[in-house]
Amino acid sequence: MKSVLVTGATTSIGERLVRSLVADTRIDHVLAVGIEPPDSALPFAHGKRLTYLRVDLARERRIRELLFGPVRELGVEVVVHLAQHSVAHDEGRHVHAQNVEALRSILELSDRHPTIRRLLVKSYADVYRVSLELPVLVTEDHPLNLSADSPQYVRDRVEADLTACARMGLADCEIVVLRTAEALGPGTGSQMYDFLEAPVALRPAGFDPMVNVASIADIVVALEKATHGSGEGVFNIPGYDTLPLSESIRKWGTPQIPMPGALIRPLYGLRHRLRGSDFRYGINRRRMHYGLVLDGNRAREILDYTPENPIDWPVGGPARRS
Repeated sequence: MKSVLVTGATTSIGERLVRSLVADTRIDHVLAVGIEPPDSALPFAHGKRLTYLRVDLARERRIRELLFGPVRELGVEVVVHLAQHSVAHDEGRHVHAQNVEALRSILELSDRHPTIRRLLVKSYADVYRVSLELPVLVTEDHPLNLSADSPQYVRDRVEADLTACARMGLADCEIVVLRTAEALGPGTGSQMYDFLEAPVALRPAGFDPMVNVASIADIVVALEKATHGSGEGVFNIPGYDTLPLSESIRKWGTPQIPMPGALIRPLYGLRHRLRGSDFRYGINRRRMHYGLVLDGNRAREILDYTPENPIDWPVGGPARRS
């Protein structure tokens, strides 16, 4: 049996993963870390197999205290790093510290840690470059978005992904990077979810790209399989549902209006200022023109992961498997 550390444990995906790991008889103990006070975190029965700690991972000293205190005492073998600042409009040094520097510290400290043998990093499909010249179906060797003009939301995710990849084969522990499709649900930080939740969905006229979205359940299954796996590497984690953008809007039950892309950005900027919504057209513009679908062959062959849980679409039932 093994013990597992889960960072970002109070997010939608983190809480679901913690619940599943606590119920897993192969897991001895789960150490869950979040930024919420203990009284409001993980509100479910767990017996004595779960410990929750409030830790600010933006501070390197707190990470060191965590890894060489409770993590070592509990004999944690696997770290599942889910913590990531999810608000697309937030920027600055503190956000970068949460997104990148925290992971860098965990990687460095795990390398010489007495118990940690495996580190899973949840990355994102956002790291891939999207353009007319590149294929829509992307494998793990697809070019990444290295543009300096990208918003910090994207740059941080790419930097974190590359930081983990650069340590593979050099660290004592195994490093696994899971580039996941968007988990379409509340509390996930999904740009697509915020887009679909708007009173009206504005999409580029003349474009209807293919999109791939995942349920929280499938993302959790992939994380579990990687937790119990061996070896290291990068894996695409696609969702069950692949469908045209217009069809996803229709299945969500949101009215849609095609319009020139030049008008969409300022309108969503106005929506953010008036209602505090988080969708940024600039981040999603290329995917809303050309599309991006993750190729999950490697995850199926090595992790035995295949998406099996379709989105619970409010209108029209589950999408057909692509």
